[in-house]
Amino acid sequence: MQFLADMGIALRIVEWLRKAGHDARHLREEGLHRLPNGDIFAKALQEGRILLTFDLDFAEIVALSGEQSVSVIVFRLHNTTTPQHRMSSSDWRTCCKSPPERSKKVPSLP
Repeated sequence: MQFLADMGIALRIVEWLRKAGHDARHLREEGLHRLPNGDIFAKALQEGRILLTFDLDFAEIVALSGEQSVSVIVFRLHNTTTPQHRMSSSDWRTCCKSPPERSKKVPSLP
């Protein structure tokens, strides 16, 4: 897969993706750290890359662009739900018959 990492993404994530066999680039490595969001989106489109970002603006850019060939992964690392919105195991049993399997978690990035 081909990735383009926005400025908020750590360089070590790009290095990790490369070690996993992916073609990953970081804007900082290309000297494009001040590139406007629209130009970053255009670059990802032109190069056929999946954009990795923390910037919620890209989700809106994708929605408004109508382009089907650009994917954006927007990372949110902290749990932003309030405690009353989190489901307990008993809530899962009531609602969904069983809690989600914990063994199927996606491995953590370094």
